[in-house]
Amino acid sequence: DEWLFFPSIPPDVAIIRATTSDERGNLTMEHEGAYLGAFDQALAARNNRGIVIAQVKRLTSFGTLRPQQVRVPGVLVDYVVIDPDQQQTTQTPYNPAISGEVFRPLWEFKPIERGVDKIIARRAALELCEEDVVNLGFGICALVPRILLDEGLHGEVTWVIEQGAVGGMPLLNFAFGCASNADAIVPSPDQFTFFQGAGFDRSCLSFLQVDQEGNVNVSRLAFRPHVTAGCGGFVDITATARALLFCGYFTAGGLDLRVEDGRLRIVKEGKNRKFVPEVEHVTFSGRRARQLKQDVLYITERCVLRLEPEGLTVIEIAPGVDLKHDVLAQADIPLRVSETLKTMDERIFRPEPFGLKLHPPV
Repeated sequence: DEWLFFPSIPPDVAIIRATTSDERGNLTMEHEGAYLGAFDQALAARNNRGIVIAQVKRLTSFGTLRPQQVRVPGVLVDYVVIDPDQQQTTQTPYNPAISGEVFRPLWEFKPIERGVDKIIARRAALELCEEDVVNLGFGICALVPRILLDEGLHGEVTWVIEQGAVGGMPLLNFAFGCASNADAIVPSPDQFTFFQGAGFDRSCLSFLQVDQEGNVNVSRLAFRPHVTAGCGGFVDITATARALLFCGYFTAGGLDLRVEDGRLRIVKEGKNRKFVPEVEHVTFSGRRARQLKQDVLYITERCVLRLEPEGLTVIEIAPGVDLKHDVLAQADIPLRVSETLKTMDERIFRPEPFGLKLHPPV
């Protein structure tokens, strides 16, 4: 086998974030929604004879911080910048439920608005088992916990996010990466140790492109370079997951959809094909997944596909969708069709709760 070797890049400067610093630079993170890798970054820079700059909300006297709460010891910190107005995330001000200081009542979480994103998230939820530990990615996948809440099943599945949250209710949109009411918040390097050891049951992630090998690209689109920022933790997570749910739209770019009386209507097709002969980047390897016998589904608004030894196979289509015109003709690759092709559960296309039942624990 050929392996890629990436030499370490010793950092000269680490810029980290905490809540409180004492006069000697000891840092605590009581108002933070994620610890990320602050300690590891500080270690790396310090051990390379670099400098460590910490941004904090407030300063306190030396000797007033409990040592059990200090996340980065002051011997690693060179400079402290105080910003009393720092946001808790890039999108939100301080919220004690995000840092685990209070419990946010479940009734405060608004139901998901009716829409096609909700349909895809509902279909993904149909794959889950009781007591599952499920990793979530950005986008549609972040809606899956809200589906379980709507269905009265909150707490039956534990969500784990690469930034460090375990359990709770993950935040949506660009605040994703933190959670309200988390069971625990761990440093992201430790969370990745959990992922790399395959300690979780399945992962629900997005996709930009899928090719005939089942490869997935989430890291590069030449015609829209501003929408991607690399692979993040995607490779580590997909390499070890026993089951993968890739969620997204079948086409993109001007796609106009309507949901009427439990049926999907495609008003205007997207101009960009997402099922292509060859992805621009192989962020997930379909060939390796088949070798490892990973269970891989591609869940879209109009169909569900499974990665089988023979290739990508359509196993379900949405009610109201024409297989030939709306699915097979809108992919730039040949797709197999299951001999037992089914219709997607019509209940997930209706606005009311659909009676979700989780599978028994595996």
